[in-house]
Amino acid sequence: MTTVSNSIRRLAFLTPGNYPDSDPHSGLEKTLQLFELGERLGYDGAWVRQRHFEPGISSAAAFLAAATQRTSRIELGTAVIPIGYESPYRLAEDLSTVDVLSRGRLNVGLSAGFPPHAEILGPLVFDGDWRNFDFSHERVLRLVNNLRGDPIGEPGAIIEFPGGRVRPRLQPHAPGLADRIWYGGGSLKSVAWTGRNGLNLLLGNVTSGEGTDDFFEAQLHQLETFFAQQSERPRRVALGRVIVPFDSADARTRKRYADYAAGRHERTLKAHGERRTLFAQDVVGTSEQILETLASDPVLARVHELRVELPYEFKQHEYEQIITDFITHVAPALGWRHRPGLTASAAE
Repeated sequence: MTTVSNSIRRLAFLTPGNYPDSDPHSGLEKTLQLFELGERLGYDGAWVRQRHFEPGISSAAAFLAAATQRTSRIELGTAVIPIGYESPYRLAEDLSTVDVLSRGRLNVGLSAGFPPHAEILGPLVFDGDWRNFDFSHERVLRLVNNLRGDPIGEPGAIIEFPGGRVRPRLQPHAPGLADRIWYGGGSLKSVAWTGRNGLNLLLGNVTSGEGTDDFFEAQLHQLETFFAQQSERPRRVALGRVIVPFDSADARTRKRYADYAAGRHERTLKAHGERRTLFAQDVVGTSEQILETLASDPVLARVHELRVELPYEFKQHEYEQIITDFITHVAPALGWRHRPGLTASAAE
């Protein structure tokens, strides 16, 4: 069997958490069940997307709070929360609560910039002239600083409440959560900023082509830029790829997977739009075919964390088959080994 030279130390999956528009409960429950299955299989992490207006998870913090009560070991992640719509203080309170409930298993992926669907959603979220609000990376740093739990207000300020007197600071305090903040980087500017500010880096299957129309070359430049900017201890880098093994799938399902990949292949052939957006090819096939493709991925060879990104609008049993086949047939050849009881802090 083909083997990949680099050793994957952490293995996670990312699910869209989608559901029928008329039955959100069933979809959210199935996503929780997928997290439970991922933990039983031995995955190190389970991540969800956050999307607004779509029939999917619109509040990653609320969903992952539920996931903390259905799992006990697996890391829980968000990829990604657009920080533009969030209060850096109130979101920090929610995330800290989730991390405390999970006993330190939360990973928070964020993005900055003008938030998506702003012309529709902006007037519903913000008061006043929201178009001139600060949507820059600084909003992310404000959240990180809040998570550190330092005293707030004037020196010596005290808050009195029925239970006593305390210095004002964000509650609950979740030690270590500030070190588990990730930024979704897709350009040289964003990955350089991520490295300078000591955050962890999320790379996916979509990126900006800067100086090249080759997806892997563009992402390698970003990775090198990130590593060059780090001034403190090395931070984590997690790579996302759409990977769909079909070893245990029936013939009809295999054709469905192949048709899905074929329908998205054309977008990988050129750069798109002003930002020259580039797409990686979906990795679909038998475990041996997938390993041959991954062996030629030069970015995967440089990182130690892999995130299997599940496609939109697949069925629950297909998601279950995909993550089971991957961890059974593909992950061992990537050098991954199940380490029971490993947490984010223990692996640092």
